[in-house]
Amino acid sequence: MSVLAHARPSADSLVIQFANRTRMVIYAPDKNGIKSLSAYDLNKIVRDMGMKLDTLPDGKTAVSLNEQEGEKYIKDTVLIVTRRKGDISVVIRDSEKVDTDSVKHKAEYQKATSNRQRSRKSDRQRVSFEGLGIGLTNLVQRSSLPAYPEDSYKLKPIGSRYIALAFGSMPTIAGGKHVSLKLYYGLEVAWNNFMFEENVIPEKTPAGIVFTPAGRELSKSKLTVCTLGIPIVPRLTFYNDNGRKLGHFGVGVYGNYRLDSYRKIKEEDGGVDRRHSDFGLKDLRYGLIAHIGIRRTGFFVKYDLSPLFEPGQGPDVRAISFGLSL
Repeated sequence: MSVLAHARPSADSLVIQFANRTRMVIYAPDKNGIKSLSAYDLNKIVRDMGMKLDTLPDGKTAVSLNEQEGEKYIKDTVLIVTRRKGDISVVIRDSEKVDTDSVKHKAEYQKATSNRQRSRKSDRQRVSFEGLGIGLTNLVQRSSLPAYPEDSYKLKPIGSRYIALAFGSMPTIAGGKHVSLKLYYGLEVAWNNFMFEENVIPEKTPAGIVFTPAGRELSKSKLTVCTLGIPIVPRLTFYNDNGRKLGHFGVGVYGNYRLDSYRKIKEEDGGVDRRHSDFGLKDLRYGLIAHIGIRRTGFFVKYDLSPLFEPGQGPDVRAISFGLSL
């Protein structure tokens, strides 16, 4: 079968003119897309138009015509194939609609591609409110011979919460169709709320913090630390064939500066005692952070490499926090 093929000046379309005046119009996003046609047997594609509707083993659907119907679509036929969510849809147009439908299909393709490109460009260029981080926090004992009894500062697992507000940017370092390397950085205001399990009152003394037994039942006893941090996280972001984000993964570092710290004691009768102090806490802390994302849902884990308290001013513990990024 003799075929006359020519590419339009824009190099993003291919018109195949058959000897019997049948035309096949193929659109691709660039020259490489046109060149990749060499991997396909166009004669076989035309012959396979006589097949019936089949479901492939991987769950995808192939749509074509049976042999009797195929006989009607040999001359001056444009075959438009669209793949979406694992399905392949085939639309057949006659010659009177070739120009209009082809241009419309091309415009829709270019619009969708442009929207994806703008979305990915926006993600890597803007400085924006990154959202709210909500999770839990706890303390990890590092000393084999702790100077403080661990029961004196034992935390409530669910009551000890972590909250953060973040502003940041994420420029692209290197990008590809299915994966890109980005660098996330920003400013983060965070609160670690350490809720004590026992009825203790944290107090500052010249020798450091002490956890004094209250001698009565308390409704709440906690130590809150507010920090301003700078996270820096190289992140790999993954995309599907349509340019939609599948997820991301990154590991980086952060540095925190203590803005404020206070204790809050709430009595059973509703009385509240709130006192601000440094409680022997370190002003500067640093650690490791991991970001994990599945589509639009994000998770984080933060672990302090530096101790929570100054040497000799409190227990040798590190803070660990984890939760959801909203």
